[in-house]
Amino acid sequence: MNSFTTELTVDRTPEEVFAAITDVRAWFSKTITGTATAVGDAFSFVDKGIPSTRIRVTELVPGRRVAWHVEDAYVAFVDQHDEWTDTRMTFDLTPGPNGSTLRFTHHGLTPDQACYRECSRGWTSCVNTSLRSLLTTGVGEPIPESAAPERQPAE
Repeated sequence: MNSFTTELTVDRTPEEVFAAITDVRAWFSKTITGTATAVGDAFSFVDKGIPSTRIRVTELVPGRRVAWHVEDAYVAFVDQHDEWTDTRMTFDLTPGPNGSTLRFTHHGLTPDQACYRECSRGWTSCVNTSLRSLLTTGVGEPIPESAAPERQPAE
């Protein structure tokens, strides 16, 4: 099965897009703890009703690529709560005549999974709305803080 992928093109350099991606609190979730600016960094986010995760940065190639590995996840709204555990996310950047194209892929998030519909909508919003807004206006639309989580990721 194909993993979820989405793309966007913005009038920004690959280096500017790379910097925005690594500023995860600005576009992904306001509840993030930790950092995503160096290989080996880990960050977590926890929100009621959406995946709560611990993600480790596995690759950073400035202006070209960012890769993350999900070490622990709990997807509250499906029966198999660990669907994200051991999946990967990549952000591949390509320069072009109109700026940069970002191709985001959540490797392992496939249409046969219970969370695919909601999770792919979430990624589309995070990448194509929030990250795009951060890049074009300087202000992202990260997932807001919400009610108490149902489960925290393992430490």
